Amino acid sequence: MTSGSPEVTELIRKPVRERADAARNRDRILVVAAELFGEHGVENVSLDAIASRAGVGKGTLFRRFGSKSGLAVALLDAQESELQSRMLFGPPPLGPGADASTRITAFFDTYLDLLDANLELVRLSETTAPGVRYQIGSYCLWQRHLAILLAEARPELDAQGTSHLLLALVDADLQQALRNSEFTPSRIRGALGEMVRRVLEA
Repeated sequence: MTSGSPEVTELIRKPVRERADAARNRDRILVVAAELFGEHGVENVSLDAIASRAGVGKGTLFRRFGSKSGLAVALLDAQESELQSRMLFGPPPLGPGADASTRITAFFDTYLDLLDANLELVRLSETTAPGVRYQIGSYCLWQRHLAILLAEARPELDAQGTSHLLLALVDADLQQALRNSEFTPSRIRGALGEMVRRVLEA
């Protein structure tokens, strides 16, 4: 079985229909949140500030997103959906057509690009409660995708366990801690690439 099969694609979120006014409020809140996060950093922006600039009540924001973490998940959704589409249906090496080992390497390289651009948001979405990272739909898809490719590339490995352990290397809290110490993004990328290559060696 190759990644891109129904086993993986069934995990992709289906769009939810909503009223036109609700959709406008949602889009306005997301635009304002992205602006404020870019101006001040995610940790320094309150939901009150977002609601005020967006011209909506705080209750509206809470009902739509639940929390700042829920807002982070919504802001990441478009980028994660694009990665999902490229991963499942796009050209190789990330999409189908390349061998499994090459696709795994391409996935981590591409995911690090997403992290580099959105680390604060990803970290917020993954740390709002203990274990929440493993309940996020995108994490479930990444894990299933990697498990299928690992089973093809290294059938002697425990593909399920190894996929989770490899994804632990791109945990946003860990990545933030590394960047707060002496590790540059390029150093992290090099070390991660080497670890993934070693796992994939026959």
